[in-house]
Amino acid sequence: MSGVSKTSEWQSLADSAAALSDISMRDMFAEDQGRFERFSIEAAGLFLDYSKNKITDEVADKLAALAVAVDIEGARKDMIEGKSINKTESRAVLHVALRDFAARAYHVDGEDVSQPVRAERDKMKKFCADLHQGMFKGHTGKSLDTVVNIGIGGSDLGPQMVVDALRPYWINGRRAFFVSNVDGQHLSDVLAVIDPETTLFVVASKTFTTQETLANAQSAKAWFLNSGAPEDSVAKHFVALSTNEASVTAFGIDPKNMFRFWDWVGGRYSLWSAIGLSIALQIGFENFENLLRGAHAMDEHFRTAPVKENMPMMLALVGVWNRNFQGAAAHAVLPYDQHLHRLPAYLQQADMESNGKTVTIDGAPVGVETGPVIFGEPGTNGQHAFYQLLHQGTDIVSSDFIAPALSQSPLGAHHEMLLSNFLAQTEALMRGKTEKEVRAEMATEGHSKPEIDALAPHKVFPGDRPSNSIVMEKLTPATLGALIALYEHKIFCQGVIWGVNSFDQWGVELGKVLAKSILPEIAAIAAQAQHVTDHDASTNGLINWINEIRTNNKGE
Repeated sequence: MSGVSKTSEWQSLADSAAALSDISMRDMFAEDQGRFERFSIEAAGLFLDYSKNKITDEVADKLAALAVAVDIEGARKDMIEGKSINKTESRAVLHVALRDFAARAYHVDGEDVSQPVRAERDKMKKFCADLHQGMFKGHTGKSLDTVVNIGIGGSDLGPQMVVDALRPYWINGRRAFFVSNVDGQHLSDVLAVIDPETTLFVVASKTFTTQETLANAQSAKAWFLNSGAPEDSVAKHFVALSTNEASVTAFGIDPKNMFRFWDWVGGRYSLWSAIGLSIALQIGFENFENLLRGAHAMDEHFRTAPVKENMPMMLALVGVWNRNFQGAAAHAVLPYDQHLHRLPAYLQQADMESNGKTVTIDGAPVGVETGPVIFGEPGTNGQHAFYQLLHQGTDIVSSDFIAPALSQSPLGAHHEMLLSNFLAQTEALMRGKTEKEVRAEMATEGHSKPEIDALAPHKVFPGDRPSNSIVMEKLTPATLGALIALYEHKIFCQGVIWGVNSFDQWGVELGKVLAKSILPEIAAIAAQAQHVTDHDASTNGLINWINEIRTNNKGE
């Protein structure tokens, strides 16, 4: 929707924000013992507590009214019905179809795509079984126990995050590596610790033209052939996740081992598709299906629950409240589970590539702040890194705290310590500590008045820092699937509210184009470095400085 800031619902929320500016969350909790019950939702194995945000029943009602005004439910219906909601690329957005086990039809341009989805999933299942049972072997007859996923962006971040998160579900004896960076050191580090006779390379590129992915794939292929493998054995050690059969075949991959997905599957929403093959190979296809089923459970909740009982919608609305009415330009994702250490990076792409936009779907200036900066680290590591800014910085940063009640790997009292920190941090961010409390505490500890006067200002915590808590019984394939789907739908809803297209990413294109023009200017030093003058003074200067260093060190 264009011009959301001009709606009466938006203006009413601005009035509420102004009225609440001098009211603390601490007071809200003191005066309302029912906040937790009213501002929490349970669905699909997850529990969301959003009571530690500066909201009231009136604000919640106004946020729900905003959702109605921008027709979130209508946008949800359009997505599920396969309409081309990705307007700038004329594409449907149907990642929900990839994990639907309800046998319902999904139509794109009049065609039911549910059948090809199931067929491709069955193909993945058979391939996993053949490899795990030793029927698909390497060229020397050895079983393939190592997978190297070569991709970038959504073809890397999602599968890697899931594989790391589900480490306790790994099949014994199997290893998985992920290569994305075009920096040769990334691939070299992996090649140094794997065996070409027992490694399967999974090349993930929809068009099979992605520069970084193809460079890594070609180098991996050269390394494999240099190990003594014959050319025709590439087909036994490389598979493709792509739609470009001609290029896949030219690479040496058997088209029977090309796994397809569709242009209505966006890269950052693709781990549910053939892009998830590396996941299924590492944790087993049954666990991969459980991941999909968990996402499907969240999809069903998102599809049917009314706004104020809808977990993704309320998480989105609270995020808009914090971003646009509470001044939170950054949002921290803080998983209190070491196996979720890649979740913040995954959500950086999912959120910032989706909603980091300055124009609406219609091409008009958006008029309001859109997606926040997303960052994060696992707790308790982050507490000893950037939480200082969360608690006492001059900027308001909203946060999502995520934790399982039970550990995948119980060890002494470690999980109890972890959970105590998880709970304490959200309470501290909400409550803060007043100067009066600091002074009383220091006096009790025996500090002198001069000491108290000197230190008290440094020990004051302003509080009123907004946070959500997302908890689950245990991190399993199903709860992880639900968690990822929760964020996908939250991001979609926020895009609808701001009026942006959450499913294109034109912002990544300009740098790619310029890199292509600069590449031959760097490569030219193989013969003789040329003095570059075609760019701005800074870029020219950097290219010439780098070329001089490289020319002087050609033999190294």
